[in-house]
Amino acid sequence: MENQPWYQRARRWCQANLTEIDGRDCDVALWREFWRKNHIEGTIVNAGGTVAYYPSENPDQYRAAYLGSRDLLREFIDAAKEEGVAVMARMDTNQAPAFLLDRHPEWFMCDREGKPIPAGPRYLTCVNGGYYREHIPKVMEEIVRKYAPDVFGDNSWTGNQAAICYCENCKERFRRDTGLELPEKKDDNDPVYRKWLQWSIGLRTEIWDLYNQVTTRAGGPDCLWLGMVQPEFYPSGAIRQLYDDARLSRFTGRAHMVDSQGRSPATGFEQNLLQGLTMHQLYGEEALIIESVASYRRSNRTWRKAASAKTEMEAWMLTGIAGGISPSAHFIGGTQEDTRTLENGSDVMDWHRRNEDYLYHRALCANIGIAWSKENAVFYGREQPDVNCQQPYQGFVQACLRGRLGFFPVHAKDLEKASDKMDLLILPDLAVMSDEQIEAAVRLIQRGKSVIVSGNTGMLDEKGEPRARNLLEELFGIRRRALTEDSAPLSTGSGVLGDFSKHSYLRLPPEGRPRHAILRGFEGTGILPFGGSCADLSSVRLEPAATYIPPFPIYPPEFSYMPDNARDSGRPVILAGETGFGGKAVWLAGDIDRAYGDSRASDLGDLLVNAMRWALDGKLPFTVEGPGRLACALYRRQDAYILHLVNLSGLNEWPAQPEMFYPVGPVTVRVDTGGRAAGQVRLTVAEKDASFTEEGSAVVCTIERIESHEMVVIKMKG
Repeated sequence: MENQPWYQRARRWCQANLTEIDGRDCDVALWREFWRKNHIEGTIVNAGGTVAYYPSENPDQYRAAYLGSRDLLREFIDAAKEEGVAVMARMDTNQAPAFLLDRHPEWFMCDREGKPIPAGPRYLTCVNGGYYREHIPKVMEEIVRKYAPDVFGDNSWTGNQAAICYCENCKERFRRDTGLELPEKKDDNDPVYRKWLQWSIGLRTEIWDLYNQVTTRAGGPDCLWLGMVQPEFYPSGAIRQLYDDARLSRFTGRAHMVDSQGRSPATGFEQNLLQGLTMHQLYGEEALIIESVASYRRSNRTWRKAASAKTEMEAWMLTGIAGGISPSAHFIGGTQEDTRTLENGSDVMDWHRRNEDYLYHRALCANIGIAWSKENAVFYGREQPDVNCQQPYQGFVQACLRGRLGFFPVHAKDLEKASDKMDLLILPDLAVMSDEQIEAAVRLIQRGKSVIVSGNTGMLDEKGEPRARNLLEELFGIRRRALTEDSAPLSTGSGVLGDFSKHSYLRLPPEGRPRHAILRGFEGTGILPFGGSCADLSSVRLEPAATYIPPFPIYPPEFSYMPDNARDSGRPVILAGETGFGGKAVWLAGDIDRAYGDSRASDLGDLLVNAMRWALDGKLPFTVEGPGRLACALYRRQDAYILHLVNLSGLNEWPAQPEMFYPVGPVTVRVDTGGRAAGQVRLTVAEKDASFTEEGSAVVCTIERIESHEMVVIKMKG
């Protein structure tokens, strides 16, 4: 193991994010003990940039106020090397102190009046200035020369879509690169602003490339520079940061850093599973994905020095591990008065160490690909990326989790590359697609894959301009009629009773008439809640399964009824049928995915689950039956299948942090092994073997009780 590069041997990480006063108070012995107890193999140590924790020879490098003559970076690195722990030198490049502004005003961002932009007592630095392109490379070269860390990380390097810099460097560079003047303000409808967004993303890609050249030249081919990314809200959240993972993936097939330290009310703990799957889809199944996990309390209020609820931290770590993430406990400060922070993740780290053989070098078993892209968020999301892009995408993600279906996020550029993995491709209002991406989707369908399409998928080209022809619509004979007021995406509802714009429904075929399989389970009703928008379209290839009931008043109750002439518009909301190439197709004229992503209405979730199950036609890598909210992910190796079951039952209340796991069971799992015979089924959390049967091509076993999680390892014979 010692001869392996750091990214192949360092699987459990931690970071004591040093504060200035730690230059005086930090006792490195505390962290030695923590590394040993938690089987830590990699640590992240503050080095330079915003604050240096070593006596830099560079007069432009700010040193921690309480450092004195101490070299805290040296103490950490020497201790780590003695313990066999890999070291990531943490940088921070987005702001600098006032004395540097006096010396190098050309290094800093400016507002429209040419004034530097404050960030608390400091000032924001410019990606086009000498701070990023000359000063920071010199600092990293000095750190390599003096301390030889294994790898570099960086915080807050990504910029922000709302922060346009008007310094002379940016003015000249933008004019040279585009022939345009900088946009006057953030305006998603301004083509110059959209050009600035793409230009700015290119600048961050340049920095990524430059810094990797600097660190690998100085420290060797494995001394990478890893700027942390923040994928909490893919795909729409990515628009707020000025980078594009799809462009960065060519640099980081070996390792990647994720800065995502806690859940949100919109996505819950399940989001960490999604983040792991997303990172591995972009950077490869073998890439080491390191994620900072907050040990401190985060919710609608944050206390940096108080311990998180133990259940909160464990659930976040476990869903990340299920997605292929390597845990990294994150602490604020080199001293901890609330020592509970040091205990919270220990049980998970210990389990991770005992079972790491099954947590790496494995392939995801999932056959539903849910497509996304940053271009869609930029050019279609515009003023409301959450509504236009996030909600339909999350609607399908949450439905997969609800139905315990194996899925993976697939970037639109990778449809061809991922085609062999998919039996079902989902295009959730992916309005922006290049010709190549649409052609790749059509080829998938022509190879017999099934597809679910929603919203305005494929109606805009890669620059966000209307497309003259949409091959996907032509393939299924889609005919769009004139736009109506209720065909545009609806923003998140206010909950005000007088606003009934979302008070719409789906009309199901009446009792006694045949109903499509997608409507299975709704036998007791002729309507379902909807609350979304609905395009006015028809198809010559697909048949309507449900139609649209327009909104009608909510309040006062005396007027809350459907008028006789509006009980059914006749406009299809769901169209479904055979593709003609061996697969199945579902076209959502009504944005059920967006409505479910917004409302989490159970009927809408069940509709999406039914649609996916029908389109898959029995092709399920695994099934999980039993009570509770379980996040599931299946992997395979040559010698085993590995099924993660993370128990999230009752944990996603907000803003409180969960205080305990609520055990569920019994849970019966069925894993399709292709008929290969199993020799053993091991429950790695319960630490016992499970009895099992083999039914057809699957291995079946029952787990009597799941508390926090279970990982089922099915070891194959031979």
